[in-house]
Amino acid sequence: MRECLAEFLGTMVFICFGIGVNNQVNLSEEANGTWISVNICWGIGVLMGVYVAEGVSGAHLNTAVTFTHAVFGRLPWWKVPGYAAAQSLGSFCAAALIYVLHYQRLMLADPDKMTTHANFATYPSEGISNLTAFYSEALATAMLVMAIYAITDERNRGAGTVGTPFAFALLFMALGMAFGMNTGSHSVYFWVPILGPLVGGVMGAGSYLFLVQLQHDSDEDEE
Repeated sequence: MRECLAEFLGTMVFICFGIGVNNQVNLSEEANGTWISVNICWGIGVLMGVYVAEGVSGAHLNTAVTFTHAVFGRLPWWKVPGYAAAQSLGSFCAAALIYVLHYQRLMLADPDKMTTHANFATYPSEGISNLTAFYSEALATAMLVMAIYAITDERNRGAGTVGTPFAFALLFMALGMAFGMNTGSHSVYFWVPILGPLVGGVMGAGSYLFLVQLQHDSDEDEE
């Protein structure tokens, strides 16, 4: 239970920063921020979320990370539903807090609720197929989880206890800048941001474990 509470609060803090900056930039029509500030703030959100939850739950803050840890034996499978539920609830609570904060501006900008939904969740871009969107989600999550495994690998030249959260923040900023454009077409889109990250996370972690971490073990055996 304590791990789930930490994941809930850490995810809520993380998403509050992210959705908060989305709304500030979009509702002000970029008068109070730009695409760069969006990615910087999401990265800082990760930093704060990790500081909140890392000591208790490991600060997954992402169901794809939790699922991947379970696949590779870093987390018991029976803990996955609790982690995932806590992360989802934290995200929805964060969205509710930001919705109340910006309610008046949202009603002025979009009284029919036709355009501002994208401030709160991943929605498809025009002209991009679901296959491309799936690939985008999977590739970005593969890079995310591969980097997480590299940063936390004790046999690498790690960032250290203090530096690791900052490394995660920089990682998230870079992911937003590099992979934040494609999100898919409008037809049957819901499965893309669900399945894509789960597949990508396993692929990214698997690539690191087999191509790098196993080499650590081989080097030790040779010595």
